Amino acid sequence: MEVLRPTLIRIGGRVYRKNLIREQDNQREEEEEFCAGPTDCADEPCDAFVVEETERGFQCRVEVPSPLYKYIIGKKGETKKRLETETRTSISIPKPGIEGEIVITGQHRSGVISARTRIDVLLESFRKKQPFTHFLSFALNQPTIQEKFLQFKEEVLEKCSKDDGISSSLFQNPAKLHLTLGTLVLLNEQEIRKACHLLQSCKEDFVDQITGGKPLTVEVAGVEYMNDDPAMTDVLYAKVHMKDGSDRLQVIADQLVERFVASGLMLKEWDRVKLHATVMNTLFRKDPSAEERNNPMTGKSSFKERESFNSRNILKLFSNFYFGEVQLDSVCLSQRFSSDASGYYATSGQL
Repeated sequence: MEVLRPTLIRIGGRVYRKNLIREQDNQREEEEEFCAGPTDCADEPCDAFVVEETERGFQCRVEVPSPLYKYIIGKKGETKKRLETETRTSISIPKPGIEGEIVITGQHRSGVISARTRIDVLLESFRKKQPFTHFLSFALNQPTIQEKFLQFKEEVLEKCSKDDGISSSLFQNPAKLHLTLGTLVLLNEQEIRKACHLLQSCKEDFVDQITGGKPLTVEVAGVEYMNDDPAMTDVLYAKVHMKDGSDRLQVIADQLVERFVASGLMLKEWDRVKLHATVMNTLFRKDPSAEERNNPMTGKSSFKERESFNSRNILKLFSNFYFGEVQLDSVCLSQRFSSDASGYYATSGQL
């Protein structure tokens, strides 16, 4: 991170600078400090959260998933102690593994607000480092699509097996073919319920209006690669479009992501969702269950080294391959690394 260009974090309409302290060589990730941006003041009254007046001063409660407690506590409790000392407050944190609220108390309202703001920024920063647990998806694993996908796989292996990096281990599990709209980090049942409720509200607010209450007829046809060089491909995907030529699927995808980003449950990656169905991925070489381990839109991956493949011949021979037509009638809140009876991802909720 550059000193003159620190990372900016937006929370509740406010902007904060994130400064990494490097006092010791063995400094751990908990040892991070955050400052309000030039247009914000952490010590001024803030209407983003409730501060209650008590007989002994002021109090504020923060709902925090238990996996994030450790980032507020810090190594040997140092982060918590520093927060309490610098803001002149007392911070009560539930025991590890027990869901509850973090309670901030202090004699001065400004100190409680400062502590709450700093905790919010810490949580936002470390939440981004958590591996995602769920994702919004449209299932594309209908029998006709699976059949055509297996035909595509067979023909690719027959005609392109001698090309660099091509092997059967690259191909998607046909039962898990899907469109990913966005990924989420849901760390407890409360957050899962919040995501499910939000999904239902999206249905009522705009999805039904756009679809007219009817399934969307979509065609899956043609293949394309993610990176710049087809000779060094990591992800090959099937293209998806509305059969009637409209942009309704794109509009629904974009509005869903916009709503989830606004709720704080999802991070914004791009202005528009890239509608694609992964059919080949180099991550599958090492882990067949890694369907959603990386976000192809950002190129981020949990594996540092990936053995790319040459997709030039595939693109030439299968540029117009027709995978089929499918009726999309639901958006799933899918659980990562899971399977249901059909072989698709287990669903925590859907609209």
